[in-house]
Amino acid sequence: MTSVVHNVAFDCPDPYRLALFWSEVTGQPLDEEDVPGGDEAQIRLPSGMHLFFQQVPETKAGKNRVHVCLRPEHGTRDEEVARLLAVGATMVSDHREPDGTGWAVLGDPECNEFCVLRGAAERAKTDRPNVTFGQ
Repeated sequence: MTSVVHNVAFDCPDPYRLALFWSEVTGQPLDEEDVPGGDEAQIRLPSGMHLFFQQVPETKAGKNRVHVCLRPEHGTRDEEVARLLAVGATMVSDHREPDGTGWAVLGDPECNEFCVLRGAAERAKTDRPNVTFGQ
């Protein structure tokens, strides 16, 4: 027996507001039943997985133990980092290397960290054997 990942859940004070940010990130709409001030919100991704946002009273404390890694569908990692910073992300740490490898760690409006990896064309230019993270 095995399991599949159904959703990634985000605890947050304002689910609708955070879901709007992730809607911009993914290019997918919020669920039609989601409303401002609601206790939860969700985004259905084309893969079948969901991003689920639930209201909790406390704010985030400490580093994420699990995080989302994004890979741009079109364009480069750096273009995607610039786009996400423009829609409200913050730079947490920059692990981009001069040779084009590496990744950037960003934070969403609730300070949840996520990574932006290289796009397919970038990986094809610099792929090295046995490199798994940050591709």
